[in-house]
Amino acid sequence: MADDAGSPLVLPEGSWWDWEIIACDPVRLRLAAGYDLTYHHGLELVFHEPEFVACPTSFHDPVFRAPTETERTRLVNGLAEPPPVLVAFDADANGAEPIPCLIAAGRLEVVHQLVTRNP
Repeated sequence: MADDAGSPLVLPEGSWWDWEIIACDPVRLRLAAGYDLTYHHGLELVFHEPEFVACPTSFHDPVFRAPTETERTRLVNGLAEPPPVLVAFDADANGAEPIPCLIAAGRLEVVHQLVTRNP
């Protein structure tokens, strides 16, 4: 995991192809990841106190990277102060090109465990 708002996020080893938002409210945003989300997922990124979210509700194969200076400047200009957590990635959302995504939050928790789902 990144230790500041400028480093790319590093995930635990695993097959994290499919991603989707499984919960979102003013307190937390939860992203689930796995190789097939039909019956279970093995990873959750829990963003506490999300301040800004720009990503599709479901996507594939994200490539986490450091935020660009343009992304950082645009975001900081819109918020009262720089966020403690800033995660940037490019993801396949079934379009012609990967789309840039950005999430700003107060804290990030990485949960690496099997969670079964009810189909």
